[in-house]
Amino acid sequence: MKRGIKTSPDFLDIHVTLGSKSWTRKLRSAAACARRAAAAAMEAPKGKLLHRSSASTKVEISILLATDQAVRRLNASFCGINKATNVLAFPVASEDRSVQPIGTPLLLGDIAIAFGTTDREARNEGKTIAAHLSHLVVHGVLHLLGYDHQSECEAIKMEHLETKILEGLNIADPYSATPRNSDTSSKVKKCFRKYPNQTRSQS
Repeated sequence: MKRGIKTSPDFLDIHVTLGSKSWTRKLRSAAACARRAAAAAMEAPKGKLLHRSSASTKVEISILLATDQAVRRLNASFCGINKATNVLAFPVASEDRSVQPIGTPLLLGDIAIAFGTTDREARNEGKTIAAHLSHLVVHGVLHLLGYDHQSECEAIKMEHLETKILEGLNIADPYSATPRNSDTSSKVKKCFRKYPNQTRSQS
């Protein structure tokens, strides 16, 4: 697997792992596309952003561009659902963030995106895979920041914010022809998991 980093804005480290060659066969710039979407999502919701201990604290997000099989295993292990889905978001629980060593990046969480499901949804909805990948990354990052769509009100607010972020990336409103109970919105899962000793590999 190839691993890449980084970054923008300055306080943010975005780690992208390419877990399937299918991503770059279909979209050579898949990793850059994911980073760009994650950075845009982090900069947009100012009011909901992180309560960082200082302006110099780095924030870290990891994005896995995976196979459907890998995402299915994660979905079964952490969400108890033994099926593939398009995107999974794993926020680091707030109590885990509070015990992270001083001077280490603040771990916001992980996002995993399944190639096969993403590619199929993009084709079925008449979107480019770059546009759909960007949408799923934005949606996942907003979950890491605490947004959700469990209620109608929450869903409307989250969709409005996603649409604004994507507009800034020159991507059309993904919900304009897609009902809220479609695959894109209904299959997204947010699950919590613990990070033993709060350590993560750096590259």
